[in-house]
Amino acid sequence: MRFGILSPVVFRPPGQSSPWEAGAGPAELVRVAVAADRLGYHHLTCSEHVGVPVRIAARAGGTYWDPLATLGFLAAHTTRIRLATHVLVLGYHHPLAIAKRYGTLDLLSGGRVVLGLGVGSLAEEFALLGADFDGRGAAADDAIAAIRAAWGRAVPEYEGTHYAFRDLLVDPHAPRTRVPLWIGGYTPRSLRRAAELGDAWVPFGLPPERIGAMLAAAERPEGFEVILNPPPLDPIAEPGEARRHVEEFHAAGATMLNIVLRHRSVEHCVEQLEALRRLFPEAFDAAA
Repeated sequence: MRFGILSPVVFRPPGQSSPWEAGAGPAELVRVAVAADRLGYHHLTCSEHVGVPVRIAARAGGTYWDPLATLGFLAAHTTRIRLATHVLVLGYHHPLAIAKRYGTLDLLSGGRVVLGLGVGSLAEEFALLGADFDGRGAAADDAIAAIRAAWGRAVPEYEGTHYAFRDLLVDPHAPRTRVPLWIGGYTPRSLRRAAELGDAWVPFGLPPERIGAMLAAAERPEGFEVILNPPPLDPIAEPGEARRHVEEFHAAGATMLNIVLRHRSVEHCVEQLEALRRLFPEAFDAAA
């Protein structure tokens, strides 16, 4: 079991974020990232939306810092922690553009990029960007295969159902030819997509018993990761409850957890990061 953090400040969904985050900026974000890096957390995250419909933002959150800019900024302030997109919407990008942009970040960060990828669900945002909403599933499958083919290669080649490229120089590119691909979603199809094309499944909005049942019914390759999101934890005030949630999601099949912590300030957030490490020292020691 390893722990990553759903980064505060950059994404503020109702019920998960704290009031202080609304007034926070780069300095507070860096302070949290540096602490998580020092303490041995596996990754930090940044998600993606260009424009969220107001009717949805009111209940699901409307703050989304741009992941490429944000993770590039945080890469310069950290040394070990992975930089995870959680998630990029595949339909908004050409796969070769993802390989070039995030491959450059992989180069700059010393190979610390994790690509979390998703099919997307906001029809209004697809329309805004001129992307195909109805055919997004098949296009996403082809995009994942194209990213695999292009990652870390100077002259990539790919011929698929939706994308094709050859005889193009991509310089710079990632320093390695394989990047972890975490596939988001909450349907059995998303789990199959992750098992067939990715390295991990990152579901959301599902109770642990449903996740456990889906995993039990699915074929998964060796080494396949399952990254789950327990409810917000308070390891300082409620260590027993925090442990219970972690153990519950581990029992459901998690190999890694995306952690949200309850906090009143950036100082308290760092204290909570430290407290969680003390609560599960074996996880951090094993990761180190």
